[in-house]
Formats: sequence, C-alpha cells, structure tokens
Amino acid sequence: MPASSTAIVATTSTARRWRAHRLVVLSSTSVSSRRPRQCGGAYERRVGAVNVTACDVDHTRSPCHISRCAGPPKLDTVRGGDVTDAAADTATETFAEHRDLLFALVYNLLGSIADTEDVLQETWLSWMPRQRRGTDEIANPRAYLVRIAVNAALARQSDIARRRETYIGPWLPEPLLTDDADTADAALRTEAVSMAMLVVLQTLTPLERAVFVLNEVFGYRHAEIAPMIGREAAAVRQLAHRARSHVQARRPRFRADPVVQRRVTERFLDAQRGSDLSALMDLLAPDVIFHSDGGGRIRTALRPIEGAAKVARLLTGPGVRSTMVDLDLRLGHINGEPAVVCFRRGEPYGVGVLDIDPETERIRCIYTIGNPDKLIGMAR
Repeated sequence: MPASSTAIVATTSTARRWRAHRLVVLSSTSVSSRRPRQCGGAYERRVGAVNVTACDVDHTRSPCHISRCAGPPKLDTVRGGDVTDAAADTATETFAEHRDLLFALVYNLLGSIADTEDVLQETWLSWMPRQRRGTDEIANPRAYLVRIAVNAALARQSDIARRRETYIGPWLPEPLLTDDADTADAALRTEAVSMAMLVVLQTLTPLERAVFVLNEVFGYRHAEIAPMIGREAAAVRQLAHRARSHVQARRPRFRADPVVQRRVTERFLDAQRGSDLSALMDLLAPDVIFHSDGGGRIRTALRPIEGAAKVARLLTGPGVRSTMVDLDLRLGHINGEPAVVCFRRGEPYGVGVLDIDPETERIRCIYTIGNPDKLIGMAR
C-alpha cells in the first residue's frame, strides 16, 4: 500500500507484459520431501540464538502457490531429433515434480519472481539436453536440479546488482501473493520466507545467502551444499557461520503468532481506511521504520522514514487521503503473511506488509511496494 498520490506514466516492457499472461496457479503443497527438523511438535530452526522458523520461515504456504513460472517450454523447441518421446516425457515429469521446490529456492535467493522465472527456464534448458538419448542416468535428479538452479541464480547476481545500482529509491523483494488458507495447517507446510527476512537476506553476499537458504530453510547439510556451489565443506561452514551471525544481528528472535499478525493487520487496515491518526499511533512502535518501493514509477518516499509520529502523519496525510478515495483496500496474504493488498479501478496498486513485535504486538516495520512492475503477479 504505497504512500503515493499520482502514478508516473510509464510503458511496461514487452517482456513484462508477456510474463503477465503466464500467470498460473500451482499446487499449494510442496513437492519437496525434505522437511525442517522437528522439535517439540513444531518445526524449528536455530540461527545462533535466533529461532528462524518462529521469526521468519513460514512453512504453511508454498512460496510458489501463485507464480508466473509457466513451466518447461514445448519439447519440440529443445529436444533433438533422436530423443524418444518416453525420455522426453520422463524428463518433463521429473522437472515438473521438482519445480515448486526450485521456484521456492531461487525466489528466496533473488527476491524477484521475474528473475526466478528466467533461472528456472535456464535450469530446464540445461536439464533437457542430458535426457535426450536417455543414457545419462542421474542418480539424484533433485540434487542435480538444485545445483543447476543455485548456480544459475548465483551467475545472475552480478546483473541484478547492476540493475539495483540505478534503481530509484529503496529496493524491496517482489511480493509473492499467496492464498488465505489456515496458516496453522501443518499438513501444508512448505518453505516460505517472510518479507522481513527476505530484506535481510539481500544484505548477505550471494554465497552466504545461498548457503543460509539451503541450510537453514531447506535443511541441506554443509557436506551436501559444498558440491552444489563448488566449495569445500569447511568453506561452507564458514559461510554459514557468517550468514547466521549477520542474520542474528539484524532480526529479532521471534516472529509474531499468525493470529496476532492477522489481528494487527486488520486493525491497521481499518485505521488506514479511516485515516485515523490516533489508531495508527496505537499500533506503531515508537521506532517503527517505513520502507516504500516505488521504483521511480510512483511518488513515494525515497528513503526509509523512522518514528511513529512521522510514519503516522505520512499515512494519514492529504496526499494519501486523496488517493484512498479510489482505492479498494483488502486483507490478503503476501509471502504467507497477512498483508494489506490494494487495487485501483480493478488493477493492482500496491501491497503493505507489516513486521510485528510479538511481545508488544506493535508494528516495528512497514514494507510497501507500489512499483507496477512488481505487481504483475497479483490478480483480483
């Protein structure tokens, strides 16, 4: 839910418009058989003194429940004349079986749905030729596909870094729209990382981020990660230690309960609809930080805004109030968390994700995304 008043007219690129037509709904259950270690009946991960599951890993919704990854291209475009239909079909089925896992992994590494699509396409194109003759049997297809995807994502990092150097204003991960099914249903638990954690992950080096996600989110051991990224196990352990220390220093220990998240988000939504300054002040932590990503496409704050009074005045100011007249604000789910989802004349306009302190039940960070290029995956 961006704090903006006038959208800057800009033309969406052909590639972006093409991606908009590739929206598909995938299964809400994960194909990955790897589950986080269980402790006391609840999924738990340790990051030094930080409990990442309680803090930032939501295992209740698939990160690719709604994605723009349309899957493999037509086989005729990649298979040779000597490939058998049986081999091609088997290769396609194997890739499709692991696609949800690959999407979740790469999205957590890159924070961009569009780049994740491209990496999965590269992974498919690398995977298919090896299956052409049906003679190159791979003992562990999942490990093989994960290695290809991780390295393709790492190779894309330099290009992403260059793009972000010229990005206007704060850059936030692309929001992933998920459904509102019961987030307490352990049967549907998969690896979804919160928006707040995605922001922290983007401050790690690419290798640190890859090791952290593979180890802490997807449960791969250091010895398994080493060949994936071409490092010795000892080097992987060092990368994991640095990543954990970095995350521990930047993320609170625990994440708010889903019931609390929903309740606070609903109260925030009501206060925003009514431009109720007093109600907003009651919800905001004194040191709340407001982050807004407009990408130069809409008017928004170009730097983070700190302090409850400043943030509340921004959200209830004249510019926002005038914009609210045309907005349809509703409760949705972004990256598995309750969020404010906005539409304007039936078109996606923005999202707002709240990071809530579980002890005080106050909002400590607000992440708003209004860049139209990052909202293509949203559908009314």
